[in-house]
Amino acid sequence: MAKPKHKKPEAIQVDMVSDIVCPWCWLGKRYFDMALKQSGAKVNITYRPYMLDPTVPKDGVAYRDYMTSKFGDGPSDKFKAMREHLESAAPDVGINFKFSDIPMRPNTLRAHSLIKWAQGEDQPRGRAGAIKENLFKAYFDDLLDIGDIDVLAKIAGDNGMDAALVTELLNAERDAQAIMEEISFFRGLGISGVPTFIYNGQFAVQGGQPAEAHVQAIKQAQAITSEQT
Repeated sequence: MAKPKHKKPEAIQVDMVSDIVCPWCWLGKRYFDMALKQSGAKVNITYRPYMLDPTVPKDGVAYRDYMTSKFGDGPSDKFKAMREHLESAAPDVGINFKFSDIPMRPNTLRAHSLIKWAQGEDQPRGRAGAIKENLFKAYFDDLLDIGDIDVLAKIAGDNGMDAALVTELLNAERDAQAIMEEISFFRGLGISGVPTFIYNGQFAVQGGQPAEAHVQAIKQAQAITSEQT
């Protein structure tokens, strides 16, 4: 008698909604990546755009001027506590935040365009994740202006993309409208803070929660998928 064939578990779909200038998004991504390694689950990740402040000029604004306009000359105790938490949690996941030295607060539309192209169907698996990591590091650690086309083209080239083509597409503002519409779609779903990780389009983990939260979410998504098959 032939042995029954066991159906392989279907991959979990996770939509990661985040913005590159959001420190919680980098921390949350690192926790999520840790959870993937711990669980060993098969997960398909789609990186979704979000802009914390779409009113930032296209070519950015000086970081100190921006922070002063948002928070005043003296940041609140709540803001200081948040920053201290980020700086204390970061080393455990290999992150180095250099908040005091960031020169520019960029508009992140161009960076989101690069991520969109990186996860196109013809791109190698994992390239978009690598570029997203590079963008976070470029902004928070290397202190680069990730709204600058030359900076973005170099990151693209360093990850095997055609830097000249990326430069051309960014100058032409290719897909900019599509990205803004995608951001509006997720805002319409009620997402007002990032990172937000949407599992199989059914439930979400919000904020920079530790890896354990995502391990549990993966198990929940797997259980739901098993019930439906």
